[in-house]
Amino acid sequence: MNNETDFSELNSDQRSDWLTDVLIIGSGAAGLRAALAASESADVTLITKTTLKESNTLYAQGGIAVAMNVDDTVALHVEDTCSAGCGLCDVSAVETMVSEGIPRVTELLEWGANFDWEGALPRFTQEAAHSRKRIVHKGDATGRETTDVLIQRVLNTERIRVISDAFAVDLLTDETSVDDKNACYGVSAIVDGKIIHIYAKATILATGGLGRLYPCTSNPEVATGDGFATALRAGCEMIDMEFVQFHPTTLFLDGAPNFLISEAVRGEGGKLVNIRGEQFMDKYHEKGELAPRDVVSRAIQNEMLLTGFPCVYLDITHKSSDFIHDRFPTITATTKHYGLDISIDLIPVRPGAHFMMGGIRTNSDTETNILGLFACGEVACTGVHGANRLASNSLLECLVFGVRAGNNAAAFAATQTSQSPPITHQSNSKTTDSEATNITLDKDTLLAIKDAICDTLWENVAIERDCEGLEITLADLEAIGDEIGICPSSPTTVQTTCVELCETVNMLHVAWIITKAALVRTESRGAHYRADFPEKDDTVWQRRIIITKDHEPEIVELTCSTNP
Repeated sequence: MNNETDFSELNSDQRSDWLTDVLIIGSGAAGLRAALAASESADVTLITKTTLKESNTLYAQGGIAVAMNVDDTVALHVEDTCSAGCGLCDVSAVETMVSEGIPRVTELLEWGANFDWEGALPRFTQEAAHSRKRIVHKGDATGRETTDVLIQRVLNTERIRVISDAFAVDLLTDETSVDDKNACYGVSAIVDGKIIHIYAKATILATGGLGRLYPCTSNPEVATGDGFATALRAGCEMIDMEFVQFHPTTLFLDGAPNFLISEAVRGEGGKLVNIRGEQFMDKYHEKGELAPRDVVSRAIQNEMLLTGFPCVYLDITHKSSDFIHDRFPTITATTKHYGLDISIDLIPVRPGAHFMMGGIRTNSDTETNILGLFACGEVACTGVHGANRLASNSLLECLVFGVRAGNNAAAFAATQTSQSPPITHQSNSKTTDSEATNITLDKDTLLAIKDAICDTLWENVAIERDCEGLEITLADLEAIGDEIGICPSSPTTVQTTCVELCETVNMLHVAWIITKAALVRTESRGAHYRADFPEKDDTVWQRRIIITKDHEPEIVELTCSTNP
């Protein structure tokens, strides 16, 4: 059975409007798992930007953190997660993720996930900042294995329809009298070069990350932050946007892509050395190579500055060739393609943008401040990661909150009537067609604008920040916006069927809120390091920053899960 929909085979009326109970935007682990959960009681439409398989999940190497080992406990996993989060984790949400993660991983195994085993248990490995071996994996291709299992089930579930190559432009929203909230009724999307409108009783954003806002990243090309920008324009509260995690080790080699070298390489004993051949991590942290990611990333950057060399090296050559090839087949094959044999050669690496801890503010039930709109996965922020995500908690988060989003969206949809929503085809509740911006730019110009956004973020809003650099980037983004007629601090809809233009505008909006939040937080915590405020300040900053499109950033107290 294949339930993918080919829009080219539909007539014009069928392509202009689409009705569904639950709409899911995104096909990573969170979106796929949400679709499966929602389909138990609702008809589901899942749309994805390119192919069903292409997402950050596909490229996840390390594994899934889960407290299933004989010497592990939920309490220990919660403690490690909160420690890595540097005092900003929502403990209640973390407890939910860790405890519900056990049945989520168990069912994944029951569905046929072919993870590595050791006797009667999965083979658990160690990763940075974990106090126990709790990472289940399939070699270094856990994301691919997870994706394959979930996609197979989605394609064989009758109540799920899949639309590929569908770019979500803006949420369809309207004002409602319920608690003075806006309500979401679906999305406008570009399909086959035309705008279509997909109406839904409940909508789930599961669009993944934003690593492509930076020139060096582990993320695939689709990760341009579209879901963050779409949510911002619709009126969602965005929270913790200053916390962009940089993975310490991405491949740095002429002609090679920015390929992730898994945390698990260090978990299996890999050592970091500088160009002089000196091991250096012990002088930065007592856990050495297994220190939290922000510490390792800053240490690598500092060694690059001290030596004047553009990378450091990861050494796993003390392990046998058979072990390396069996444990890391994807890394072995990729590096071999570019002339490296990692059983005898050092791996040149440097940090790259990897994960966004912040995002759309949700509670533990994945509800946003917009009625009928739910969010899960990397685009959402339940507070489970705090200021710095613990390694391999990302797939766990996707599975747990994907199920919660699917169940809650289906339950909400069941309370709604089957009538068409009371709105016209508008991109959001505050923007009419006459107010939308109409821009025409060629692809070379758009590529240059994207590069300019990436360059200013990399220069001033990356591993280290300071006031001067952040203000420079805000000015740069305003100047870029002036060139194309877009104000980055006042997100508006763009009338276009050009996906590249939509991506560019989205990147501009998201870059602005990341930079603005980073300027507001005058301390260093987790992935956010201010060179002009190098210390953590719990007396003032054990708080979170919320940004919306119509208001200045709001600083709020850290609390357990509450309704947004």
